[in-house]
Amino acid sequence: MNNKEIIDSYPQYIMNTYGRQPIALSHGKGTKVWDVNGKEYLDLFAGFAVNNIGHSHPRVAEAIAKQGKIMIHCSNAYYTEEQLKLAKLLTEISSHDKVFFGNSGAEANEAAIKLARKYTGKGEIIATENSFHGRTLATVTATGQDKYKLPFKPLPPGFKHVSYGDSDAIADAIGDKTAAVMLEPIQGEGGVRIPSIEYLKEVETICRDKGVLLIIDEVQTGFGRCGVMFASEISDVKPDITTTAKAIAGGFPMGAMLVTGDVATGFEPGDHGSTFGGSPLACSAAIASINVIIDEKLVENSKTIGKYFKNGLNKLKDKYDFIVDVRGHGLMLGLELSMEGAKIVDDLREKGFLINCTAEKVLRFVPPLILTKEEINTFLIALDETFSNI
Repeated sequence: MNNKEIIDSYPQYIMNTYGRQPIALSHGKGTKVWDVNGKEYLDLFAGFAVNNIGHSHPRVAEAIAKQGKIMIHCSNAYYTEEQLKLAKLLTEISSHDKVFFGNSGAEANEAAIKLARKYTGKGEIIATENSFHGRTLATVTATGQDKYKLPFKPLPPGFKHVSYGDSDAIADAIGDKTAAVMLEPIQGEGGVRIPSIEYLKEVETICRDKGVLLIIDEVQTGFGRCGVMFASEISDVKPDITTTAKAIAGGFPMGAMLVTGDVATGFEPGDHGSTFGGSPLACSAAIASINVIIDEKLVENSKTIGKYFKNGLNKLKDKYDFIVDVRGHGLMLGLELSMEGAKIVDDLREKGFLINCTAEKVLRFVPPLILTKEEINTFLIALDETFSNI
């Protein structure tokens, strides 16, 4: 089937829950993907920041194939060596002591909300405006954007929202019923919004002083995306709970909640679970993916290549007055425009580049961490050409 045949057949069988771009992808390798018509694209979106090590990395593919011949699923009624190895690896690369495995970022955030309430005995979660934490009923309520949640009222109680980047607002909002503060270190879906370098540290201090847990949502920012393994490291913050997913397993579905040893005692057998969470197959994929990030020094590449990319975008900002701002850390970059960016996304796709526009006016770049200077240069030329036609 070609692009048109696949696209035209979708409405007959698949629910209309995504705003899809009009191409059907068939395969990917490294930083490139191809549609079913054979057209090549440079992927600067990486599946919502999932493909940090690129598409179809041979080490992850080999790990999945090898484990698939041994055991794909094992109930969490039993122990597996793969879970143990991955949990140990995650504690070694983070500031945490214990791990809970799920299948997505929303699951990880659900687990964090439940754990915070169970551990503290309190029900209120303070989150921020413009945030995004998932699409389950609880996580969409934690999300600070009405467009995602108002159609699903009545929403679960116990969530309060304050301005992002304002630590005083968090201090004022905390009360006797507050269990935790839940933040993204960078708001991705909200428009690649970056707080001051002091913000997270100030919030951490407030939480410690008031006896409130700090949950950092690193679903999009984790595993080298921002030039550090976890974005909280930029501000030298050590959360009580860190939620992760997206890039953890090289494209295989997985999520994980990382927790300090004391907070981990809040859960006992039966308090929470996930049938498929931490399967041998998912754990094998994640072990391979994380080791690729470490062995190929992709955290360092994210930092250096991200700086090069950001500099190139800033040169365009100097050239075009409709570019409002360039911001980001590592290879999580946003270019804010004074106009809507959807048509620019379409134009660049036609030129062979896949990007994303979020918050209507922010072009978001979250490419594989293996991106090269040559690929950046090729893209910047195309972006310059697109801008020159506006």
